[in-house]
Amino acid sequence: MRNYVFASGLFSAVTSGIALLRGSRDAPITWRALLAWASWGITIALAIGAIVDMRRDERGEVVAYDSPVAATQLKRARKQLKADLKAEREGRKA
Repeated sequence: MRNYVFASGLFSAVTSGIALLRGSRDAPITWRALLAWASWGITIALAIGAIVDMRRDERGEVVAYDSPVAATQLKRARKQLKADLKAEREGRKA
């Protein structure tokens, strides 16, 4: 669980949210402030999505094709398939 709580994306999103909260305490609500909060919300959503994908990958579940983890997972699957085919060929020869 510690890997997810201290993930760099989530950590930076939380710290930027704290800075945004401190900066908006006394400031009036403007369209720029609303855009800043919307941007922060998107950043939090992306950080949580990355954590969910990392957890799915650790459990061996398939992640979405547009995830940054998908490339690593595909590479690992291809390597495993290649090793399985090699073992199957060697098993037939013996």
